Amino acid sequence: MSADQPNLSRDSARAPARPVLYRNPQPLNADRHKGRSLRTMTNYAFAARVNSVPMNGNEFPHIMHDYPIVFTPEDPITPVVVMGMRSDQNLFVTPEGQWAEGRYIPAYIRRYPFIFMELTGQDKLALCVDEESSLLVNDDSRPLFSDGKPSEVVDHALKYCSEFQAHHAATVEFAKALASHQILIANRAEFTISSGERLSIGPFRVIDETKFNQLADETFLEWRRRGWLALVYCHLASLSNFARLAALVDKAAKGPS
Repeated sequence: MSADQPNLSRDSARAPARPVLYRNPQPLNADRHKGRSLRTMTNYAFAARVNSVPMNGNEFPHIMHDYPIVFTPEDPITPVVVMGMRSDQNLFVTPEGQWAEGRYIPAYIRRYPFIFMELTGQDKLALCVDEESSLLVNDDSRPLFSDGKPSEVVDHALKYCSEFQAHHAATVEFAKALASHQILIANRAEFTISSGERLSIGPFRVIDETKFNQLADETFLEWRRRGWLALVYCHLASLSNFARLAALVDKAAKGPS
């Protein structure tokens, strides 16, 4: 499972064939993508049926206020933001495709439809675009290429994806530390809403607070120096948001009051 391939659902967490959200990512090419433009992202319907996506360490302080932060049950360890209690429901995308007002939008979603991917037989990353994305249109409003050269749209995407990748690399180091010190434990989230329906999501991993508090002093100081203590505390605090997700499911099930 790569950092771009979580599949946290009610039933399993096996990796899908492609990065979540992406149906047909292809390397950007001036000839192949001539005449294609990118719509301004004002609608998030493309993420309405995705209940979790990968996240990076720099997002923990923002994510913790609205969503649970967990870790994938399989290696490599990847932090994941949970946005729904059902495998096909994002509780933060409205029926009109708008993101819930005032709620943080994960960087993974803001990056779409672009992504860095390794090409077969190559040891470098290529900037790709999901050719089946509804954000791509056949006009010249916001072209991907102009006179055969990358446009400002592509330049911005390249910068954003490069920053995302850099934060991902730093997050991998944190995840490796969690693994080496064996402080992650398996868990699930289970709630029963007012209709009697039982909600269960997982499996996933969380930090065992007892094991974390037993870390050697030198390890604790090293984690403080690297800014990892804040990530641990953000993660632990975020877990209370599972109750918020269950409440949102309950509210949606009851319908308009």
